[in-house]
Amino acid sequence: MRPSLPPAFLQAPIAHRAYHDVAQGRPENSRAAIRAAIAAGYGIEIDLQLSRDGVPMVFHDETLERLTPREGWLCDLTAAELATIPLKGGDEGIPTLADILTLVAGRVPLLIEIKDQTLRMADTDGRLEQATAALLAGYQGPVAVMSFNPHCIAHMARLAPALPRGLTTSAYDPDDWHPIPAATCDRLRDIPDYDRVQASFISHEAKDLTRPRVAQLAAQGAAILCWTIKSAEAEAKARQIAQNITFEQYPARISA
Repeated sequence: MRPSLPPAFLQAPIAHRAYHDVAQGRPENSRAAIRAAIAAGYGIEIDLQLSRDGVPMVFHDETLERLTPREGWLCDLTAAELATIPLKGGDEGIPTLADILTLVAGRVPLLIEIKDQTLRMADTDGRLEQATAALLAGYQGPVAVMSFNPHCIAHMARLAPALPRGLTTSAYDPDDWHPIPAATCDRLRDIPDYDRVQASFISHEAKDLTRPRVAQLAAQGAAILCWTIKSAEAEAKARQIAQNITFEQYPARISA
């Protein structure tokens, strides 16, 4: 079963890690950034990591120090502990996926990236995927999941077959993806798992959109999104190939 990406994901631009701007008190993946994206009419992209007690947390990094005053691995703390840690540049703690689903409430498209829990693109234990599928089972509104790790999406295909799913994809320059082995980068670069996981879209690295494999997938009906656009000029170039963009650092234009 290959559920289609809802049309809403190909309309308004998608705010990367929500519509974040720390100068305005809106850290990435924060409730404040979510509220700003909804107010502006943007779609929203968020990231998930797993707490020690098995709760999907809306947070990009595996470790805390870039985004919070704390150090250490996010997975070593419970959801309750993480909720008390303020995000740098804001006054709110790290939200759970349940928090964000309640906040968005179907008002704008929600694109959820499940972060690789293995740090090497290996098969996962399925805990984050299972917890995510359980929360999304009752969600009303346009939602889709994606991951760089195809194993994550294979789990989602099994756990939530009706949920639209895709692959986050890249040129996979080994220098950028250390410590992932170069052989793994070489394999993933050609997006070999698209049909295996019954994906309906990719979100591809913008500077690599001219890769022939992207055109091949588009020809067979894949929706093509891209990451991460940081200017109107880059957006114009990306839209020659991509059907929609994930953006940050500028106010992307919403077409009438």
